[in-house]
Amino acid sequence: MANAKVDWANLGFAYQPISKRYVANYKDGKWGSGVLTDDPTVRINECAGILQYCQEVFEGLKAYKTKDGRIVAFRPDMNAERMYDSAKRLEMPPVPKDMFLEAVDQVVAANKDWIPPFESGGALYLRPYLFASGPVIGVKPSDEYQFRLFGTPVGSYFKNGIKPITLCVSDFDRAAPHGTGHIKAGLNYAMSLHAYMTAHSNGFDENMFLDPATRTYVEETGGANFLFVTEEHKIVTPKSDSILPSITRRSLMHIAESLGYETEQRPVRLREVGDFAEAGLCGTAAVICPVGKVVDHGKEICLPSGMEKMGPVLTKLYETLRGIQLGTIEAPEGWIREIK
Repeated sequence: MANAKVDWANLGFAYQPISKRYVANYKDGKWGSGVLTDDPTVRINECAGILQYCQEVFEGLKAYKTKDGRIVAFRPDMNAERMYDSAKRLEMPPVPKDMFLEAVDQVVAANKDWIPPFESGGALYLRPYLFASGPVIGVKPSDEYQFRLFGTPVGSYFKNGIKPITLCVSDFDRAAPHGTGHIKAGLNYAMSLHAYMTAHSNGFDENMFLDPATRTYVEETGGANFLFVTEEHKIVTPKSDSILPSITRRSLMHIAESLGYETEQRPVRLREVGDFAEAGLCGTAAVICPVGKVVDHGKEICLPSGMEKMGPVLTKLYETLRGIQLGTIEAPEGWIREIK
């Protein structure tokens, strides 16, 4: 395989096709063997279930080059399990865990030249997704599905340094009670786009979505979980049945406990946000993005950590998780999958 021609120093966070991707098809009640292909185009019937009734789930994870030259993926088994659960909720045949991990291994191994060097701070972002490929016109699950996994090299999320962002309390609901907010389905993200663009047009970086039943509890943004830090350095994360179970958030809470911080998952009221010392969003892309201010219909809620930099506790969590991912800090058992 020829070396990828990429300007690593100016790598952004955008899609660019790489050499190989993984494809497997589900038909006649069973999964076929997965294969690698160099064709990035998806060809489906005009009446495919994904186009008619939005049967689709996806994941996002990263592969890295470590300081000592190894190639690793961060907790792909957790992504496999979450996609399995998401598929069941949308009446789709779950991708077996071993097939999911095989796809990760094969795509990363076949695209080693596309993985940014350690010094760049970048990674190979991996996007596994499952969708209904068979034709269906009545409102029912499809009989045929396709699982694909591609990658794209991405740069460091914080090109110009880690700066706190400003959120607005959204007038829209991200998810319905007893709905699909707890699974990683494209339909949830489609529903958040109008709210996201509305926030941007009003000068905010993101939304703070509240619980749809009472609109008094903090849930998440359109694509990230919240972390809050008390004055006593306790790490608090909101609890709700409609919050996506973020792998990054669960990893950070584990790290916090290993570092001696007390942790708690509980419902968090909007009115108590200003009582916290620090706040941040967490997810695969940024790991942690600090929040400096929340605006609730004109009322400013300013976090004591301020708008200049990430607070000290979240900085410690961020640096520890990044060190684990990049091989400079020893990882908990099972967190790192080395790919040859």
